[in-house]
Amino acid sequence: MITKPNRQLSRQRRHLRVRKHVSGTPERPRLNVYKSLSHIYAQIIDDVAGKTLIYASTMDPELKGIVKGANKESARMVGKLIANKALEKGIKNVVFDRGGYIYHGTIKELADAAREAGLEF
Repeated sequence: MITKPNRQLSRQRRHLRVRKHVSGTPERPRLNVYKSLSHIYAQIIDDVAGKTLIYASTMDPELKGIVKGANKESARMVGKLIANKALEKGIKNVVFDRGGYIYHGTIKELADAAREAGLEF
């Protein structure tokens, strides 16, 4: 019996394959993106220390009443928010980890907004 591939499992496999090569350091932490059906999450991680340095999502109090759903507009707002928080902490350079998602749509919008706000990757 042949079964269809599971989309979530395929994404997780792609993410693990990319993570073999992408790692965050104290000088250049990793900007990780995760999206669910209703929210978008972004975090900046130092993989050497194993700590999340900065976190932003559509559930943050700053965005709570403004954004609805996991759409391009929400992704753009989360990208700006994470970039502003990073710049406040003195983080300017990051490594982008798309989380196994295709660099298209909401993921691209988040990355573009973070770049426009001042992050370099």
